[in-house]
Amino acid sequence: MKNRVYVFIDASNMWEVQKAKKRLFDYEKVKRYLKDKFQAKELKVFYYTAYPKEGTRDYDLAGKHKFFTFLRKGLKFEVRKKALKRIHTTSSNGQAIQEKGNMDVEITIDAMFHLKKYDIAIIFSGDSDFLALVSHLKNNNKKVYIFSSKNNISEELMTGGDGYYNILKIKTDIWGKELQHRKEQ
Repeated sequence: MKNRVYVFIDASNMWEVQKAKKRLFDYEKVKRYLKDKFQAKELKVFYYTAYPKEGTRDYDLAGKHKFFTFLRKGLKFEVRKKALKRIHTTSSNGQAIQEKGNMDVEITIDAMFHLKKYDIAIIFSGDSDFLALVSHLKNNNKKVYIFSSKNNISEELMTGGDGYYNILKIKTDIWGKELQHRKEQ
């Protein structure tokens, strides 16, 4: 039987997996792997990310935006992005800026909004906040599979879906180039 598969990728959560592997995902390979693995008649991928606001970094952000364009135009992903929220805090150590870019609500809204369009939901995240979404999807007769890694997943989420895949142990090559640290200016 062929399936309609919707994939929800929490980019900030997957960054931890990529750091552990020391390689970046090759999203074209990831898409092909998922299509084959789940015998997808239709595969739609949503990619969620928060990015630094202009002027908050001493490096060029154009590459990030080119990557988002590649995902959208080249791979036909739905890219949901927003600028990181900057929160000024004061502690005994002085003032600091904390950045937050949580996309959990956006992922949940899309999963709920498109509920009637898919049979299988694949969530790339290890965040236990998604357990309520997983339960709701399963109660609506959806199969739900979680992709994360042992170093980055909550016990509840790992056991809450219909299956869990440790990305770091997938035998199929889904990896791209080696992760390199940004050179100091």
